[in-house]
Amino acid sequence: MLAILREHGTLSRAQIAARSGLSRTTLSEITGDLLGRGAIVKVTTDAHQRAGSGRPAELLALDPRSGQFLGVDLGHTRVRAVVTDAAHEIIASGVTPYPARTSLPARIRAALGLIDRLGREQGLGLSALQAVGVGVTGPYPADTARADVSAVFRERFGAPVLVDNNTRFAALAEAGTTAARDVLYIRLAAGIGGGLVVGGRLVAGAGGAAGEFGHVLAEPGGAPCRCGKRGCLETVASVGPALAAAGVDDLDTLRARRFEPPVAAAMDRVGTAVGQVLASAALILDPELIVIGGSLPRAVPAIVDRAAEVVAAGRIPAGHDVAGIGRTGDGPLVRAARLGDDDGARGAVAALYRQSPLLAGYANLERSTR
Repeated sequence: MLAILREHGTLSRAQIAARSGLSRTTLSEITGDLLGRGAIVKVTTDAHQRAGSGRPAELLALDPRSGQFLGVDLGHTRVRAVVTDAAHEIIASGVTPYPARTSLPARIRAALGLIDRLGREQGLGLSALQAVGVGVTGPYPADTARADVSAVFRERFGAPVLVDNNTRFAALAEAGTTAARDVLYIRLAAGIGGGLVVGGRLVAGAGGAAGEFGHVLAEPGGAPCRCGKRGCLETVASVGPALAAAGVDDLDTLRARRFEPPVAAAMDRVGTAVGQVLASAALILDPELIVIGGSLPRAVPAIVDRAAEVVAAGRIPAGHDVAGIGRTGDGPLVRAARLGDDDGARGAVAALYRQSPLLAGYANLERSTR
């Protein structure tokens, strides 16, 4: 029960029962024990969620004071940080910009400065900090650089540190906004990355690079990419190339002029390229949901619409049987991201909830309640 609350936040007894498979009697005994010990608390009711009459159900959560979690996203052009409590509530957040070519050590210094500033401005102490999640751009830096990131944050905060790709963390955060269990996420920003959530769990891949859609071939013989190849999706659909194709200097101008025919045509080509990569991925991975996020589709939502059209056109025709598996032709839902630019930091925290040491003192709980 503690693990379920840690991962999902505030839930009713019925929701906990559905996720745990516990009987009403057993759940009542465990709930009473944990409430009495102060491990969980009653935080509110679900009255605001009910459409009809009926007694509101109490909502339970881990004691918010029992732990804090720090999520950091070291992006290409800014660092974002969020601090949450054990009940999944954000208690502090902020952002610090820096130039696109800022070195990793300088990004780390900016992150530490941001966290210090949040503490001063919001009167926030981190005495109950349980763990730190740090998202880095990828698939680079290499493992040695990620080890350096981990060492700096571990030494500074004296807590376990989890380091992973920031866009993969964003995928986990977006998956948390939906009931879908199999989610493909792509972020179009200063760079392009993505992530896969399968069965509700983040997939890293054998080499830690699962979801690197930005380095899939999109334009044979195209522009050189920073990864060393040519014609990667990132050379077509990241912010820089998209602005150049539209003939504008910044995202605000792109947003304002997105309906002008030459700009709209350029963005249609971007959406087509994104859709072609996602259509291939959808045929291979068969996700339930595809989410497109990042600063570029926030400026031009039509990119998402065009990509969705291409994905739909690339699916297997309805009723067509493939290798005897009886495919119906139903493809994945494609939609824009629901979260904003703090999705990577939120996802870092979401990953921590799944690995938190917060429950270490309750290892024998199951045996003690039998």
